[in-house]
Amino acid sequence: MNGMQTERVEGVIDRRKRTVFFLILVFLFIIGTDAAANEGRNRFGVEVEGGAFWFSENQVQIPGDSGTRFSLLDLTSRGPTAYFRLSGSWDLNPRHGFALTIAPLQAKGTGTLSQTVRFADQNFAPGVSTEGTYKFNTYRVTYRYTFFDRTDWRLRIGGTGLVRDAKIELKQGNTSAKKENIGFAPLLHFDAEYRLSRATALIADFDGFAVPQGRAIDLALKINHDLTDRWSLGWGYRTLEGGSDNDDVYNFAWLHFVFMSVGFKF
Repeated sequence: MNGMQTERVEGVIDRRKRTVFFLILVFLFIIGTDAAANEGRNRFGVEVEGGAFWFSENQVQIPGDSGTRFSLLDLTSRGPTAYFRLSGSWDLNPRHGFALTIAPLQAKGTGTLSQTVRFADQNFAPGVSTEGTYKFNTYRVTYRYTFFDRTDWRLRIGGTGLVRDAKIELKQGNTSAKKENIGFAPLLHFDAEYRLSRATALIADFDGFAVPQGRAIDLALKINHDLTDRWSLGWGYRTLEGGSDNDDVYNFAWLHFVFMSVGFKF
């Protein structure tokens, strides 16, 4: 490479460095905007949610192009089953914030199949005691932007990165088969808060996305009451619906949750 070419490459690199540096400064400026308004505000929060869930449906076919479609509820039952989830939040400033959610979920039970089921290249006979397991653990990171904030209303929009740790497993005597999946899904996020009074608010929280190959919808409605400036209690309903439809797996489930939550801000 001659001297002129070297100078051109170095010039391009320098311009890229300046561009990256400028973008970092812009980002830091945005984060720092209204920083003074954070004085006296609780910027961090943790919340534990717990209760019971049950199924409306849970249809399974594995592989999706050659397995037998059946209802996993014949084995696990509809519920109710206990659950919990843990979430944390961090408000960088009044406009920008992040949330982290850990949501383990598993249903397990024993029943009988109504037909011969071909599942994950194994055959399972009808009328024989069979154990079924459904696991759908999710780990989520959410960015949210407050685009409307008034006395009564606060509206936020953003995006969620979801990592799923899923498994469906059947066991019948000495025969067993399972399908495990660890994957990533981008979701849209929206939440709204309407203050019924100084201490009580109605909250809607949504994560979801849909494509021809599948969808995921997580919607919660709850009433939240501030006991103090730091502690709060909540009661609500959540629904989780979605699944995948491809040659490898067909699974669509619809779940319902009733819960109570305890939150702490600092």
